[in-house]
Amino acid sequence: MNFTGLRRLVKREVRRMKAKVRGIYSTALTKLLLENGFEIVQPSLTIKKRFKLDENQEPPDLKIKDRFDLQGIRVLGTPEATSAFRHMLHSSLEDVLTRRWMVSVDGIYRGSIKESDEHFLYVDLGCGVTGRLSKSEVTDGSPRQVIVQVERKRLGVKQPVLTTKLKVFGNHAILAKNSKTGVSLKIYDLEKRAELYALGKALSPEGWGIIWRESSKNQPREALENEVARLFEKIKTLDSKTLSADAPTLLVEGLHFIDVEFPYLSKRHLDSFRASVAQTLNGHHFYKSCGGKVSAALEMAEKLLEKGQDRVEVENLFKKQVMYEFPEAGSQMDVQHVKLSGLVLHLGEATMEEIDSERIKFRRAMRSNGFYDGLGTRKEAGDQALSETKPGEWYIKTKYFSKDGEWKGTYINLNTPVEVYPKTLRYVDLEVDICVRPNGTVKVLDMEKLEKAFEKGFISKRLFETVKEKATQIKNSVIR
Repeated sequence: MNFTGLRRLVKREVRRMKAKVRGIYSTALTKLLLENGFEIVQPSLTIKKRFKLDENQEPPDLKIKDRFDLQGIRVLGTPEATSAFRHMLHSSLEDVLTRRWMVSVDGIYRGSIKESDEHFLYVDLGCGVTGRLSKSEVTDGSPRQVIVQVERKRLGVKQPVLTTKLKVFGNHAILAKNSKTGVSLKIYDLEKRAELYALGKALSPEGWGIIWRESSKNQPREALENEVARLFEKIKTLDSKTLSADAPTLLVEGLHFIDVEFPYLSKRHLDSFRASVAQTLNGHHFYKSCGGKVSAALEMAEKLLEKGQDRVEVENLFKKQVMYEFPEAGSQMDVQHVKLSGLVLHLGEATMEEIDSERIKFRRAMRSNGFYDGLGTRKEAGDQALSETKPGEWYIKTKYFSKDGEWKGTYINLNTPVEVYPKTLRYVDLEVDICVRPNGTVKVLDMEKLEKAFEKGFISKRLFETVKEKATQIKNSVIR
């Protein structure tokens, strides 16, 4: 087909980026997004009502939904939209973490094959990332390089899932290599399906098939033709780069994926954003992230507020309903030590010794032998770790004792304030530790790890500076 008529140079208008938001953080995030110039598309009925939004079914530049553990959100969008969103979060939420996946989702790469096993080829994509490609997709013997695409499977994992079945994505159409024309099954109107099928057959470039997405049903023919023309230009770019680029390299950029974590302070700030547009109990997002009975009780309490019941009475009733779900002195807890990378380390079962508005104190027993890094002391099974912090505090002080009561040293771990859930204690380790050895030596460890997290964009400059300042204050207070 001749695409000359389709390649119109249309002056691009400056437009607001569009976001689709779902999940327990949707009201607070919608408030933030609107204040920062985003347009909300495909809003839920609740969001439409709260923000008086018009119906808008346009495709989003940014898709936001809850993480499975409810401790944050998963964000998928264009490079421009995800970058703007990340900067928005960093400027609004003090302790937020934004972990961007180092590969491009739907991105097409020329990769070099590093190794293989019985079922997979392991492909170097660059940026220190190795993807996994099924051997069943490779038919030309044992290639040293391969053109692959990052699939939308297991986003955020260490080894991306790859395919050689290339697709180029648009808002309304997908160009699929060596594929037939297709129409989304979500388009039910038979006449519209037939119309789109015929258009797809007419517009398909040689060697590629057009798959019309659901949103195509509401678009004029000219808009669909223009999008196919733009996608065809991407194919030409891909073909050109494929001839000259060496592996590993990104040939066609796709979407960016960010895993966002909302620790203690972020949840509190999000509460205030939500409270400006809806009845909100203090601790709303923390209680929602608890799930189960606590989340259900919160919903009931906030419905009472919406009906005009007295806030103090509702808050007291809510606290009475959920108090037995949370730990008390003597409770056994799982300690979740979350790394800046997102890895969750379970430090083992802890016994809560004290918990109130002034102090959180818990004890763990060491189960194996080893070495306390930074303390210069052997770790032995039976050692006791006595940890103490305060609600809202930026560190946990842990004193290590032998089973006979001999002090082996103290770790002061810089972290986001501890959150006490019904069965777990959770915080994000900010990498920096102050170690106090038995001989009185005080040392700050792992500041370079915090710097790397800042360089990667995981944390904001504000959080980076806060942790450095806290580390200096703690070190000076210990020395004195």
